Amino acid sequence: MHTISELFIYPVKSLSGMSVSSAIVTERGLQHDRRWMLIDDDNIFISQREFPSLALLQTHITNDGILVEHKQNHFNFTIPFQPQTNSFIDVVIWNDVCRAQLVSEEADKWFSQVLFFSCRLVFMTDETQRKVDTNFAYNNEMTSFSDAFPFLLIGQSSMDDLNNRLTEKLSIDRFRPNIVFAGGEPYEEDVMELFIVNNIHFYGTKLCARCTIPTVNQQTAERGKEPSKTLATYRKYGNNIYFGQNLLHKGEGIISVNDKIEIVKRYNKIDFFKSE
Repeated sequence: MHTISELFIYPVKSLSGMSVSSAIVTERGLQHDRRWMLIDDDNIFISQREFPSLALLQTHITNDGILVEHKQNHFNFTIPFQPQTNSFIDVVIWNDVCRAQLVSEEADKWFSQVLFFSCRLVFMTDETQRKVDTNFAYNNEMTSFSDAFPFLLIGQSSMDDLNNRLTEKLSIDRFRPNIVFAGGEPYEEDVMELFIVNNIHFYGTKLCARCTIPTVNQQTAERGKEPSKTLATYRKYGNNIYFGQNLLHKGEGIISVNDKIEIVKRYNKIDFFKSE
């Protein structure tokens, strides 16, 4: 039997996320997931690819907003659920340009000071509808400030298999999934075309090509060679290393840890990865 074993929400894009026992599924992903984002002076998104120090900022959802705490010096700041300005700008996420609302001068100042570079914090309002790439969308689905899709799925068996190949075991937070599931074979998420959790339909849409973020230690912000070096020996196709499945969905509601996953349809087995 397949069940949800972990759920993660990342309120601010590329900051450390938070483990939750239940989450509300909205039309653009889990509630609060990547609805805030840091941008540079050119209004382009900022991520751990260029600034690993973002990993040191831990997020928590509180009654007052999103609490951000530095893991080492414990400086903290609460982002209000509602932005404190009426200013809107166009921001850039990869090839997308979308409308975002500036949060506050206080937020900009705090993040710039704690990260030691100039940045601003923006929020995606409900009026902004960022569409998923039409090459993969089923029904004009939306996403938030995520890279491209509203969900990322990883099987715990896949993570266990990877760790068995590594000298030093890594935690799954390196890969920033939204849904982790127990049961099944390693890399079974590759072929999960349609599954249902609490009457919400999830569609496996595109394997996740991994960037350098999994090489960042999420507790120290130090960058290394693993797990990319090992993954390249058996999860590489062309120039990309793949780990995890991007998802789209139909329906809204609540999903929780221990919920049963009903697999309805599978893709044909994928066998194009480079052999060991």
